[in-house]
Amino acid sequence: MSVAFRNLNHSNAWESLRSTEPPRLADVLDRKRIDDYRAAYRLPDGATLDYRYAAKQVADSTIDSLQALADDQQIIDKYRMILDGEPMNTGEDRMVLHHLCRSERSGAVIRNGRDYGAWYAGQRKRFASFAEGILSGALVSTSGRPFESVVQIGIGGSDLGPRALYVALAGHEYRFGGTLRRGPMLTTRFVSNVDPDDASAELHGLDPQSTLFILVSKSGTTQETLTNEAFALRWLRDGGIARPRKHVVCVTSETSPLAKSTDYLDSFFIDDFIGGRYSSSSAVGGVVLSLAYGPDVFAELLAGAAAADAAALDGSARANPALIDALLGVYERNVLGYPATAVLPYSQALLRFPAHLQQLDMESNGKRVNRSGEPVDYATGPVIFGEPGTNGQHSFYQLLHQGTDVVPLQFIGFAEPQRGDDVEFEGSSSQRKLNANLTAQIVAFAVGKDDPNPNKRFPGGRPSSLLWARRLTPTVLGALLAHFENKVMFQGLLWNVNSFDQEGVQLGKLLTNQILSGADLPEALAGFVDALG
Repeated sequence: MSVAFRNLNHSNAWESLRSTEPPRLADVLDRKRIDDYRAAYRLPDGATLDYRYAAKQVADSTIDSLQALADDQQIIDKYRMILDGEPMNTGEDRMVLHHLCRSERSGAVIRNGRDYGAWYAGQRKRFASFAEGILSGALVSTSGRPFESVVQIGIGGSDLGPRALYVALAGHEYRFGGTLRRGPMLTTRFVSNVDPDDASAELHGLDPQSTLFILVSKSGTTQETLTNEAFALRWLRDGGIARPRKHVVCVTSETSPLAKSTDYLDSFFIDDFIGGRYSSSSAVGGVVLSLAYGPDVFAELLAGAAAADAAALDGSARANPALIDALLGVYERNVLGYPATAVLPYSQALLRFPAHLQQLDMESNGKRVNRSGEPVDYATGPVIFGEPGTNGQHSFYQLLHQGTDVVPLQFIGFAEPQRGDDVEFEGSSSQRKLNANLTAQIVAFAVGKDDPNPNKRFPGGRPSSLLWARRLTPTVLGALLAHFENKVMFQGLLWNVNSFDQEGVQLGKLLTNQILSGADLPEALAGFVDALG
């Protein structure tokens, strides 16, 4: 079958979708709808991650039209092209292989004599073995002491995803070396901002004699990352480490300047087919997470992601959580005209998850031209923001409930606390109070409340969805990660944009280099340089 890449509004199903009428949520929300409007991931450890969308402004006829749109845009066929190694990153003429990092599909993608599935699996084995050596004490620092701390230096996708996953796993109970543990085995920190206060604060209190650094830069030339490496190397030298790079491992490409140096303790490789914001399941996230929690926990995360990737192949939107989520988002953006989406995890463990999703979504689909470089005449990616509940309720929910813009909401919640600790107060536990707030917000946003006082009137009609599991485990976290990666991928395919490059971040870098090089500057740039000193 031939696959056609066409703009959203050129799809045969587009006009039918635009003619659908959204129901009034206050009229349709009932137990049957809540039970029926959901799709689920079945994970390898028996866990389930549900996607529930009863509080979305859609009827069965809308979902039928969305299914027709997905079929007409050949979304699943295009996903298979990605999995098969077709060059779907049109801006850079590259394959898109992050799914392969968490699968065992050797032989699925072979190019120029390299079996990429086997190659990624080989890197996983290498950094798993390295982590085992560090954690067992077999690999020690140049001072002969075991490593007690690890610091990841990276920025963007080399920081946001791995950091979000690290924070999310901090309360998980796991076994390593026959011992039941909770929390990281090494003190783990992240340095990303070129602001020197960031590196100074993160290194404070650590011992150079027992600190390992992970330097993450695919190109080996990232300005902020190399500047922070220099900060770390000076700190190590000042702490008495004569060969500071022997306290550093690199995560980079095989062709980068970092890979060519034998001064470093070790190097683990990624390649141009793994985009930064999609790289958490590669060595970019795998090295630090394996050092913090052990390779087995990272393997469980990959298994959850792989299960979600497999579920995303289902052609039925009603059975495919990532696909129906993507379709509903396109409906809200392009038919209902909503400009933003709020990601609201009712879990403190997911504190940094909205920040990762900001980059994932906005860097991928914040595009104004299609895959062929032609301007599109419809909206693409929404603004993404978020904060954990219940904190967000005391922050920006006022605008969400009663503001002039309708903002769709993406809730995430769990039946049980990750750590298992809880307290009873005034007749209910903390977790019960947390989930009562979550439930109340979904209904309050959807149904609203009439009141003779306009200031106390809630219009309702604020749509939301919910991702729900019993507890946040590594497999559930991996499925969450893959769910959003696949949702973003599907939306990019529906909009016919390239979700896998990021030219929009390059201009600022270019001008920064002009300023730092001392070159002659355009008047506007020179004026601001003079004004800011």
